[in-house]
Amino acid sequence: MNCNTPTDICFSFAGFQKRGGATSVHADGWGIAFFEGVGTRVFLDPQPSCRSPIAELVRQYPIHSKNVIAHIRKATHGRVALENTHPFMRELWGRYWIFAHNGALPGFGRLAADAAKAETETASGFQAVGDTDSEDAFCWLLRQLRQRFGAQPPARDDLFAALRELSIEIGSRGEFNYLLSNGDWLFAHCSRQLAYVVRKAPFAVAHLADEDVSVDFAELTTPADRVAVIATTPLTDNECWTTMPPGSLWLFVEGEVLMQAPTVAAPPRTNSADCC
Repeated sequence: MNCNTPTDICFSFAGFQKRGGATSVHADGWGIAFFEGVGTRVFLDPQPSCRSPIAELVRQYPIHSKNVIAHIRKATHGRVALENTHPFMRELWGRYWIFAHNGALPGFGRLAADAAKAETETASGFQAVGDTDSEDAFCWLLRQLRQRFGAQPPARDDLFAALRELSIEIGSRGEFNYLLSNGDWLFAHCSRQLAYVVRKAPFAVAHLADEDVSVDFAELTTPADRVAVIATTPLTDNECWTTMPPGSLWLFVEGEVLMQAPTVAAPPRTNSADCC
């Protein structure tokens, strides 16, 4: 979730929680990270979210944040364990960065190993703690960004251009759907499947796809509020979600799409959006 005013994610999380082992096969752990200023709250559990006491706490706890990243895991690389549970967090340029990945990167191992070896030899950080290809990819991304830009953070447009190039490199080696945020910006890369919806005035009633729960956002928002929600598949069944083209990088800021660029040649499409 990315929005222009601190917002809780309780409604969307209700449907998301069900997908962790109840309405989906993603039962190998879950996690969620909330940015609050320059700080973060991160909750992780290797249990399925559908029966996790920590997930129940998060569902009932209205934490307000402008950027939230959540993940439910279906293990393809690395054992089911706390250290392999997304999202992952690292510090770069004096800010926390949160990363979650969906997909498998079978061709990425050698590239990550060589990069980690070179970094160890120069006594610098960004080493993986667990044994997932996802955490390897995150550490590799951060290494590349630090090597390109040094100790000072780049301008937003320069960072977007670098991430686009690096996403092309990793995406050529497997499936690389990911979300990445520093608390101000939310980057979303669609390798195969992602969709988003932007909620803004006039707000309406939304109904979850995974549970018979509805909410009237008109009663909970102001006319100035704007919220973007990104998910692998739509969380609601009565809103107009836009499908992201495979091989595309997106930047969300203040609850709206600010930049978009292809990371592969876009395939032909029969529809421009999933609107009814």
